[in-house]
Amino acid sequence: MRAARLHEYDTPLSLDDVSQPDLLGPSDVVVRIGGAGLCRTDLHIIEGVWREKVGVALPYTLGHENAGWVEVAGEGVRTVRVGDAVIVHPLVTCGVCPACRRGEDMYCTDSAFPGITTDGGFAQYLRTNERALVKLAEGVEPKDVAPYADAGLTAYRAARKAAEILRPGHRVAVIGVGGLGHIALQALHALCAADVVAIDRSDLALALAGELGADHIVAAGEGAVEAVQELSGGDGVEAVIDFVGEGDSVDQGIAMLRRGGTYFAVGYGGQVNVPTIDVIFQEISVVGNLVGNYTEFAELMALAGGGKVDLRTQTYSLDEINRAIDDLHHGRIQGRGVIVP
Repeated sequence: MRAARLHEYDTPLSLDDVSQPDLLGPSDVVVRIGGAGLCRTDLHIIEGVWREKVGVALPYTLGHENAGWVEVAGEGVRTVRVGDAVIVHPLVTCGVCPACRRGEDMYCTDSAFPGITTDGGFAQYLRTNERALVKLAEGVEPKDVAPYADAGLTAYRAARKAAEILRPGHRVAVIGVGGLGHIALQALHALCAADVVAIDRSDLALALAGELGADHIVAAGEGAVEAVQELSGGDGVEAVIDFVGEGDSVDQGIAMLRRGGTYFAVGYGGQVNVPTIDVIFQEISVVGNLVGNYTEFAELMALAGGGKVDLRTQTYSLDEINRAIDDLHHGRIQGRGVIVP
């Protein structure tokens, strides 16, 4: 099969002919890829940001937002059949460790993360396991939903956490309303009654946020903090979800909070630097967000199936993988890019 693989850091991906993955156990499933989402994490992997974190050996195949059709199923698989359309939770988990038994799949102590720690879905086929699969509703095309597998799930988990503390009359600022943020914006409206303030540097992203029902639009950069504070009567907002996590977004996000507010970190690359006296006096909270669990995944797909969340995508063939990466790097994609093998 053909696969887009990283051979050296800071170089384009190569299209290689490699062996189709085999089943390694009775619960394994091989999925024929119908769509694989392109994520900013893929850019960070290519740049070498993750090389010390995961220690993966090059070359390997990227792609951790995957959907397609069951091609081969192990003898122990009971919940899906060959030919079923499925979306794939990004982690392959064991199901028996304490984290899995609590339902927190992303904390599994014996997991694999295709596209990050092992071969992913920028290819024609992907090996995963039965626990990772959610069947798609009749008529749903894998290429139209693949980015929900990580971008959507990560955005939904952060929005769900925020919704638990947001009440009618409250406000939440979403910094970065591109690939993840535009999903979070819609999830927040579905989960709570708080006003959503959309913040971005891109006119393209802000236009999309307005189209999707953002209550307020603010251009990122100088003056953004003051604009958000003015919207909230000078006190700041109850929550900030930061999908950028670098540059000035972190400091500005913290500064947008009112006393007792919560900063949800999703994007990464920067630093959270807050004097402890400010943490105490303002009584603010900083909360990290890592992907999401299977239950949240099923909830998100229920929202999508009910038309409560609309995913905007731009598709590329596998041959166009490096053009897609360049478009993402330069902000030319509205919503999410999807690779269709």
